[in-house]
Amino acid sequence: MLKLTFLGATQTVTGSRFLIQYRKKKILIDCGLFQGTKQNRLRNWDPFPISPDSIDSVFLTHAHIDHTGYLPRFCKDGFTGKIYATRATHALCELLLRDSAHLQEEDAAWANKKGFSRHKPALPLYTVQDAENSLDFFHPVNYGDDIFIDSAMRFKYRDAGHILGSTFIDVKVNTPKGYQKIVFSGDLGRPRREVLRDPSQPFNVDYLVLESTYGNRLHEDNHPEEQLAKVINESVERGGVLLIPAFAVGRTQTLLFVIRELEKSGKIPTIPVFVDSPMAIDTTKIFRQHIAEMNISARVLTLQGEKI
Repeated sequence: MLKLTFLGATQTVTGSRFLIQYRKKKILIDCGLFQGTKQNRLRNWDPFPISPDSIDSVFLTHAHIDHTGYLPRFCKDGFTGKIYATRATHALCELLLRDSAHLQEEDAAWANKKGFSRHKPALPLYTVQDAENSLDFFHPVNYGDDIFIDSAMRFKYRDAGHILGSTFIDVKVNTPKGYQKIVFSGDLGRPRREVLRDPSQPFNVDYLVLESTYGNRLHEDNHPEEQLAKVINESVERGGVLLIPAFAVGRTQTLLFVIRELEKSGKIPTIPVFVDSPMAIDTTKIFRQHIAEMNISARVLTLQGEKI
């Protein structure tokens, strides 16, 4: 009998961890860090509910830390199987996991310097070396590849349209009642994004594990590009400097693309644009290396010689 256990992302939107047990196999879907309130963050220090060395494989939906950030600790505590991810997710994890480890070390050093931790000394949840070690277990795959854990379980990645490399996971299980399909949505993006492909459409799903971060609201049917152009033009007219806070992974790259398109169409003047974030700059380089995972419009622009 197939068993599904929710080890995170319940009553909170972080710490995504779902355990599939079937026959003798144990598969973990995502291995995220709990984030946000102190109560949430303290959960990262709890022993993992099942021994990491008993897990056969990990499948990642995408690179965000609330879906991947526990991996260095998980591997440190005994996991030795394969970590499956798309190629872009693997590239982003190389960046994000190292950065997360660096922040863990900095937080511990600050706690020791100020003496506000009850632990003497305060230790990081994991180190940069732990993050480096966890990257050795990654096994990059392509969208649409059939990944068989054994003859009874098949995993497949499909586009989720959330960030570069993001997926939902299509799991097909051969049970005594016949084949059954389980889909883990990961984080879903909206259709008609600037550079990312639209989310794929799943079919014939028996069980759906669905994220619901925005499940109780509707997105406004507006045109953010026009609003952005209005704000930029107002800033230019008054001789000001426009500061735009943006997530380093995904949002910054979308903004750069939209600003360039607004300049091309003449809706805003050509102005200097500076990205003041080493992580965002490194992420932009990763985007350039994975043009094949973008939508058709972005790929056509690339073929026409434009640096998107």
